[in-house]
Amino acid sequence: MGRYVIKRIAQMVLILFLISIFIFMLISFIPGDPVYAMLGDEVSPEMYNKVYMELHLDQPVIFRYFTWLGNALTGDFGQSTQFHMPTMALLAERMPVTLYFTFLSFFISIPVGVLLGVLSAVYRGKPIDTIVTLIANITACLPQFWIGILLMYVFAMKLAWFPSFGFVWPWEDFGKSIASTIMPLFCLAIGGISSIARQTRSSMLEVIRQDYIRTARSKGLKEKKIIFIHALKNALIPVITLFGMRLGLLIGGSMFMETVFAIPGMGSLFVKAITSRDIPVVQACVLVTASIACLVNLLTDILYAVVDPRIKFE
Repeated sequence: MGRYVIKRIAQMVLILFLISIFIFMLISFIPGDPVYAMLGDEVSPEMYNKVYMELHLDQPVIFRYFTWLGNALTGDFGQSTQFHMPTMALLAERMPVTLYFTFLSFFISIPVGVLLGVLSAVYRGKPIDTIVTLIANITACLPQFWIGILLMYVFAMKLAWFPSFGFVWPWEDFGKSIASTIMPLFCLAIGGISSIARQTRSSMLEVIRQDYIRTARSKGLKEKKIIFIHALKNALIPVITLFGMRLGLLIGGSMFMETVFAIPGMGSLFVKAITSRDIPVVQACVLVTASIACLVNLLTDILYAVVDPRIKFE
């Protein structure tokens, strides 16, 4: 397993290297002058030339890439042209908010989705199965930003139960934090709950038809023990892949959620950076997000061995 982990880490480094090349080259060839984007159209020729040289725009693109990559490896992604502060400091300020919503919704969607999937499979054909399947199929088809707008319209504008924008940390004001978290959290978690519930239901239906489940029942074991100890462990193996995918999707989905609810996270920062052509921030956001996604995929693969020791890594 140790060799497999080392191999996967090497693959992850290669993937991140290729992503860094792609994002740097893509942004480098976008039409427009980055100096004018940074300083405005009325900048003096002297200041223009000074910044032009500082950004190494007079050098070949390959030289600029390796200079940027070397700085990025030390945590220096350059200066934000919109916020006029170091990009890394900007990410350090915004990333905790995004990670808070991402992991909170992730750890809510897993148990809720798995439980609904198990209940739907155990009571197949019953009203609870119909309700869970119907809601899961409907919510899986709805765009995340549309759900956010609908929640804001109903619960913030019409009923005035929750604030329509902003975010407060729990240690600043617990009551306001709960109020500002409920709608964005539901918007992020509902897609994961529906996907996990459908996958768990499908996997559970396949497992409970196996011979060893019939044998366990014939021996007089309690149904709850059969379902949650013998069946669920094997049913979760294909679902684990979905866990890793959902976490990656949640990080991407935070972009829409934070924009809709005006939450100061990395997603809303990324959108602002794109619209204002803040190149250092765009590059940093993409590379950091890709790093998190690759790390999640690595941990997901390793988790297979914990759930089912029969799986061998090659």
